[in-house]
Amino acid sequence: MPTPPPPRPDAPLPTAVLFDMDGTLVDTEPYWIEAEIALVRAHGGTWTEADALAMVGTGLEDAAAVFQRAGVALTVREIVEHLLGRVVARTRQRTVHRDGAPELVAALRERGVPLALVTSSEAPLAEVVVDAYGGPGVFDVVVTGDQGHPAKPAPDPYLLGAARLAERVGRPLDPRGMVAVEDSRTGVRSATAAGIHTVGVPNLVPLHDSGADTVLPTLAGVTPEDLGRLVAGVRA
Repeated sequence: MPTPPPPRPDAPLPTAVLFDMDGTLVDTEPYWIEAEIALVRAHGGTWTEADALAMVGTGLEDAAAVFQRAGVALTVREIVEHLLGRVVARTRQRTVHRDGAPELVAALRERGVPLALVTSSEAPLAEVVVDAYGGPGVFDVVVTGDQGHPAKPAPDPYLLGAARLAERVGRPLDPRGMVAVEDSRTGVRSATAAGIHTVGVPNLVPLHDSGADTVLPTLAGVTPEDLGRLVAGVRA
């Protein structure tokens, strides 16, 4: 993991930070797009990059139903497992970190800020990404799309992540001081519905009108204190 910058003890910190995964921590979206196009075309359907971009952030089972309507003659679980297997394999071969994300995670960990990973992807891919970020323990809580809750854009994934973080640290965590980091419009809707200050970091889709509380062009150079300042006024 990268070496975090030295702490500034007088600066504010968020009470917790909850990260989306695909497109936010790692640039796996090209792998998903590649797998989706290949799958639909193999079943005689048509699926373009524009179709794939419209699906960014969608829960896997919800996405599978769309692929069925596009002509994929497989069950929902067969579609999910096929796509997930392709993306897991590609991510193991080459994990592409989003700019600034490893440094920010390391700095937050160094400051003792509770961290959650909140993803619509399922556990096999989350495990690969967690390993790429330093292994189990880097994130205090991991919420994946196969844990039985409603998918984004419902607030449930982020509400679950916030509740589990409070349980993990053994103390209440002020939700007004939390920050969620997202790259998709679906994810932004989920996090804002959960009442968490949401930072949008665009990857493949624009977020200027997504409802995010803050939109940053990149995480490069962003510090824990920068995130803390975003919510300091709300929390006061």
